Amino acid sequence: MSGDGTLVTASAIVAGASVLRPGWLRSRDGRITGLGAGKPPSHDGPRLDFPGGTVVPGFVDLHVHGGGGASYTDGLADEVETAAAFHRRHGTTTTITSTVSAKPDDLLAIVARLADLVEAGISAGIHLEGPWISADRCGAHDPEALRAPEPAEIDRVLAAGRGTIAMVTLAPELPGGMAAVARFADAGVLVAVGHTEATYDQAREAIDRGARVATHLFNAMAPLGHREPGPALALLEDPRVLVELIGDGVHLHPALVRDLQQAVGYRRVALVTDAMAAAGMADGAYRLGSLDVDVVDAVARLRHGGAIAGSTATMELLFRRGAESLTGDDGLPDAALVGLTEMTAGNQARALRRPDIGVLEVGRRADFVVVDDAFAVVHVHCER
Repeated sequence: MSGDGTLVTASAIVAGASVLRPGWLRSRDGRITGLGAGKPPSHDGPRLDFPGGTVVPGFVDLHVHGGGGASYTDGLADEVETAAAFHRRHGTTTTITSTVSAKPDDLLAIVARLADLVEAGISAGIHLEGPWISADRCGAHDPEALRAPEPAEIDRVLAAGRGTIAMVTLAPELPGGMAAVARFADAGVLVAVGHTEATYDQAREAIDRGARVATHLFNAMAPLGHREPGPALALLEDPRVLVELIGDGVHLHPALVRDLQQAVGYRRVALVTDAMAAAGMADGAYRLGSLDVDVVDAVARLRHGGAIAGSTATMELLFRRGAESLTGDDGLPDAALVGLTEMTAGNQARALRRPDIGVLEVGRRADFVVVDDAFAVVHVHCER
């Protein structure tokens, strides 16, 4: 790269808690070297102009199983690369590779393969969704692969991951579940409560032992009750917990997503896709792990039983739906735009302890997305 690097100008740039209108951003060697409002400085190098565009931080997806016809769940390099490239085209500049429940030997092999891809920079970490989850709330996980967590297996999985396991979703009410929460948290793994029949008190205990994420809140967990509130209320009311929401219009009613954002605040919500291989593809027959999935009208369901089997969404879709829900008669307020970038990038980056991504500031990675006035992605900048 020559001269001053690359200069980007746009009608708006979301830079931390501020919206620069108009704004400019300069990057060099994959890092942001300058940001400002108004007329850009003189520049010797490539220039990208987006009149009418808005620059936001590159999306970070904490929970995604695949896309573009490919899957993360087996850890196969060509599949992971294809799925990651598909989501990158839709604005996800940082992806976590999510697994599904697998039997012990298969799980170790999958984790070892995914660890190689994390070390190669294709993925930002592994998310183990299962196999230590409730059979009563297993959703699109193979019931035959489920089991209670045991210390010896946890140690083997952590060893296979070689420090690349970023998050694990488990049901803390299982035998050994609370000890597993503490073991993973002590190992620096982000622990999420999900696919669970936990009571309100059990969920609170799991949080006290180190759980910090609610996996796709309300989906695959005991519902709110007036005598037994269940895990959802415990996860919602604790400020230490980041709440995943699948805002695709299928998993949750849009009004619930909007009201939850307002109730807990933008800085506690992580919009996630939970996408599987069918994301971006035509309706038809697919696989999620070992299970058959049929996609009809872009909704994925297990062939046997009919449970929702992840989504066909992208982070671009979630950003657009979020923006549309927050837009009033006078357009999208700056505070809501900033909040939306928190829910699609900043909160996830903080949860992953990644100070280099998630916010557009000098010194951070030059991972950014440009959206048009209809909130569609028109440009993705991601240097690796």
